This record gives sequence, structure tokens and C-alpha cells, in this order.
Amino acid sequence: MTRDLSRLIRPKSIAVVGGGTWCAEVIGQTEKIGFDGAIWPVHSKSSDVAGHKAYPSIDALPAPPDATFIGINRRATIPVVQELAAAGAGGAVCFASGFSEAIAEDASGNDLQADLVAAAGDMPILGPNCYGLINALDGAAIWPDQHGCARVESGVAILTQSSNIAINLTNQQRGVPIAYVATCGNMAQLNQADIASAVLDDPRVTALGLHIEGFTNLRAWEALAAKAHAKGIPVVVLKVGASAEAQAATVSHTASLAGSDAGAAALITRLGFARVHDLPVFLETLKLLHLSGPLSAPTIASISCSGGEASLMADTALNSGLTFPPLRDEQRTQLADALGPMVALANPLDYHTYIWRDAEAMAKAWSAMMTKDIGLTLSVVDYPPENRADWDCATDAAIKAHKTTGRPITVVASLPELLPPDVTQTLIDGGVVPMHGLREAIIAAAATTEITSPETTPLALAPAEPSKRPQLLTEHEAKTALAAHGLDTPRSVSVTDTGTLTEAAKSLTPPLVLKGQGIAHKTEAGAVKLHLSAADLPAAAADMPTDRFLIEEMINDGLAELLVGITRDPAHGFVLTIAAGGTLTEVLSDSVSLLIPASHETIRDALSSLKIAPLLTGYRGAPPANITAILQAIDALQAYVLANLDSLQEAEINPLICTPTRAVAADALIRKDMS
Repeated sequence: MTRDLSRLIRPKSIAVVGGGTWCAEVIGQTEKIGFDGAIWPVHSKSSDVAGHKAYPSIDALPAPPDATFIGINRRATIPVVQELAAAGAGGAVCFASGFSEAIAEDASGNDLQADLVAAAGDMPILGPNCYGLINALDGAAIWPDQHGCARVESGVAILTQSSNIAINLTNQQRGVPIAYVATCGNMAQLNQADIASAVLDDPRVTALGLHIEGFTNLRAWEALAAKAHAKGIPVVVLKVGASAEAQAATVSHTASLAGSDAGAAALITRLGFARVHDLPVFLETLKLLHLSGPLSAPTIASISCSGGEASLMADTALNSGLTFPPLRDEQRTQLADALGPMVALANPLDYHTYIWRDAEAMAKAWSAMMTKDIGLTLSVVDYPPENRADWDCATDAAIKAHKTTGRPITVVASLPELLPPDVTQTLIDGGVVPMHGLREAIIAAAATTEITSPETTPLALAPAEPSKRPQLLTEHEAKTALAAHGLDTPRSVSVTDTGTLTEAAKSLTPPLVLKGQGIAHKTEAGAVKLHLSAADLPAAAADMPTDRFLIEEMINDGLAELLVGITRDPAHGFVLTIAAGGTLTEVLSDSVSLLIPASHETIRDALSSLKIAPLLTGYRGAPPANITAILQAIDALQAYVLANLDSLQEAEINPLICTPTRAVAADALIRKDMS
């Protein structure tokens, strides 16, 4: 069900149910931010709350309120929600705690949460256990505590489950214009994707920041990604926590590689969002997106009056994905004209201080660096706390260079506290992005290059409940099942009698491989023997801890070995991991994770990101591997999983031996519900 949140987030009337300190604070904060609509306290015993006429009940209000803050206990909240829904109210913030988040202490919490959702019906509710929302565009603060938001004409929207983090973010001093803040609480009815989608309907929102503890309703997230992309609104995610469900798979190598966060990371990438890992970078990324937008290219230029700062900038950008293009001849000519003969010209540029205080010359030099192929130019300036006038030239130069070239530029302080609020605002007014911290600036700039169009193919979703009786197929059974979907496997024969090993192998071409069946990690158990003839098989089998065997033709022309595995992750779907394979998989830790179904283009990009990618494309005179065959092998694995979504726990090929002509599954594992 899609609910209309427009009245709740852009209200013209606000009711406040309750008369305690929290409710009085909601009224105070609403007045402070300049709300010009009606404020209606509701209290059964008081005629006045915080200087406003109080009404004894919801029914007594002049009209159904657009937004309501319910600041009473959890059990009393439910009938009030029911009354509001029946009256045709626009929505409510449920402040009380003690619902599903308290189930460990009170088993009735889940039942109360279900009752709350039932009482709300079609009426949207935030929470429970949340602070509510602030709309700084229209001046509405349905919010029971202090905050740092001020009225803005446009800005970024921030959504979080944590009310305390929301308060902290509103009090930032980094020049980020915040248009909306919403806390989601328990998300009994609305999840973050639902709220974010409603916020995106406001054309004054320039970027969306999401602090996410966990994903629910993946279809809603897919819809949000499509909507944000269609509207051209970039999305930044700060994802915390880990999926406990993803750790349930422990048999395969894939499980140890994928880890608990791989599904979340793959989902964020698939949705086309940028991901960051701390609050300072989160804010700097949103600010950059609001003021300048995503970088047009992953290229940067740096200007500073110190060789130390230039080196520090270069080192900070190392491994960020951003590059410093070398100067072109015309740039060198312009820079030499502005800086004189004493400055070594390079990118990053140390311009010394020969032209310090000459804003015109500085702007001329900056402009020479700000060419169309540069995604962002960074001017490193730290402003002293006192006697700052001598640094005004750097501020003026950045603004003039931006006006001259129309290209994006940031003034970045290497120490965040050395970029004062008044300078920050002056830079913003001049179209320059003020950024606090070299590391924060570099990571934020790199993050904007991750924003892409979302995948349009719907995710394959895992069942809500894990299988209770998963079983491990033998290697022969697993390969047979995967071969039915197009996987290339070695010629083989399955044997259950050691006395028939030699006879059974006569149809195969040596060298041969003998494997013991029914063992998850055969190499560690000594259940794999290579380079055998048919006559060698009985002796090789004698040392293996099993009486079931698989004899295969050995693949001798391999150029590289891959692991390709898929694990069930109910929080995010099915995680496809592609990695350097073989016996050293965990040691090499060379892997990338996607969600299925994954396209050929996405898989090619994943393969090229591996450290062993050169082995696949032809290394030191060796022929290239057959990439088409590799893609077909991964397609076969995906096809099997898609046909067994309800029962599969994990499926893995390791190694997938990549040759000039084939991609052959030398080993395979499947764990699934066999009931």
C-alpha cells in the first residue's frame, strides 16, 4: 500500500497530544522555526498548554489535523491513533517507546506494535519510538527537543532510525543546508524507503542522506532508487550494523568471503547510491552534492601554498579512485604567467606564496587548473582563529575562479576546525564548496562518483524464514544439477565400490582426479588426489575417509581459478560472490559481491576489479581466458539458484578453472532444503 505522506511532512495544522515537557517542547520548537499554521494542543484536563488553547479530545479539534505528535504512553497511544485515523487526520508521530524494540524486556511489545499498525489503517505514522520530523523549508518542527535546523529555501533531506544521531546532525556547523530531518524509529508501518520517497516529491530537496541500520521491504528500496534517479536526486547511504542472517551459511568458502556486510554493500551499489562510513563524510558528501552535484569525472586538481600540503593531498587521494591528471601545455603557460618562473608546475600544485594577497593573480592561477576534464578543484586553506584578514585573498580567489570558469571548486581546510562558519557562508554565497578536512573532502568527492543509475531487473528475494533442514549434496549431485542449467563440468564417473575404480575409469582420459564424496572441504581432509592413472586409483582411495568416490578427467590448461558462489541472505536477497579461487581463496581475499540476477556487464566489471584480473586477460604472454565461457558458467549458477529460491541455502563452484576455450567447474557444492 502506498500512503500519502504529504500532509504529515508539509502540514498546515499540527496537533500535540499530551501536556508534559516533551509536548510543550514540540510547541516551542514549532514556534521557534516559524510555523505559520494552526497549533492545537490536546489535553483532557488542561485548558492551556504552552500558551495555546487546549482541546479535550481529537473530536473537539476545529478540523482533522495534518500532523499530530502523540506524546503519551504506549497503551494510550493506540486509541488516539485510531481516533485520528477515523477523523481523517494526515498522519502522526508516535513518540512512545515500549513496542517491538522492548520485546526482550516485555513480550507484549510485538502485540502492541501490531495493534498500533491496525489502529492507523491507511493513515501514515512515524515510529513508534521516534522523535518525529523537521521541515525547515516550510517551518514545521514536530520534534520534542532542541535542534540546529534553520529555515532554508532548498537543501538536503536526512533520514535516520536514531533520534540522537538526528539531533547531532542538525547541529552541524559545516554549512550543510538541511531541508528535512525525519526519524523512523521502529518503522512499524513506514520504512525509510517509504518516507524518503515522500520527501523526494518536494522539488526543493537537492540530495538525500540515509543513515540505515537495516533494509526491509527491498521492493520499496528498488522503487525509491528508480524514483530518485528519475528525479535526478543523488542518494548517500551511511549503513551500519550487519546481517546476522548472512552468517548462517558456514559450509562454503563463499560464506567466509561474503561476510555479513557483503549483501548490504551489493544492494547499495545495485540501487545506484553512494556509500560512506562515518558522519563527517556523510555531511561533506551531502554538502558537495547540494552545492555542486556529483563530480563529472573522477579527476581532481589541488592547489596549496605548501609543498607539505600538496604531498599530503596526494597521499590522501591514494587508492580513493580519484586521479590527478598531469598539466597540459596550455595550463603550464597560463600558470607560468600567473605564478612566475620560481614555481614548479604540477598537479597537485604548490604555488608558494609569491602571489599571496593578490587575489586577481591567485584567481588566474586557480582558473588555469580548473579545466573541463577536472571533476573538482581543491584549494587547501586553513584559516587562523585570529587576525584572519590576510586570508581573505584565498576566499576571494576561489570565488572569482569559480565565476570565471563555471567549474566546481572547494576550499578545504586540512583541520576541520580551521574553516570558520562565517567564511563557510561567504564561500557558499559565492558558489564555492567549503569542506572540512582533507580526508573528508577526498572521500566525499570519490563517493559522488559512485552514484549511478539503478539496476532495473528486480532482485531475487529470499524466503523470510530460513530452511530448517538443509542438506549437503554430494559433488556429483551438485555438478549434475548445475550441468542441467548449462554448467561445463569435467567428464566423470561416480563409484561406490573401491574394487571397481580401475574398471570404471577406463572410459575416461588420464590424467585423472580422484575425490572422496560426502566431504565439504575435501582438500583439508586429504580426499583429493591429482595426476592419477586408472591403475593408481585403488591405492589413492585407500587413504580417503569415505567409501564413495568421484573420478574425473583432469583439466590441464587452466590459466586462472575462480570461486563463484551464491549464498542466501534474507536481508538482501542472494549474494553472488566472485573471487580468486582454489585452495588459497581465504588467504588471497580477492573478491567482489553482487546480488542476483546480475547482468553480463555487471559481472564483467566485477571480474575486472579482481587482483587476478590480468590472468584472465592474458598475463606475460599467456593467452586470455575465455570470458564468454566464464559468463556462461556464472549464468548457469544463477539459473540454478533462481529455479530453487525457496530451498537453496548456498551453491558454490570452486574452483572454476578458466582456460583459453572453457570455464570448467572442477568442484561444486550445494546446500539446500531437501524436504
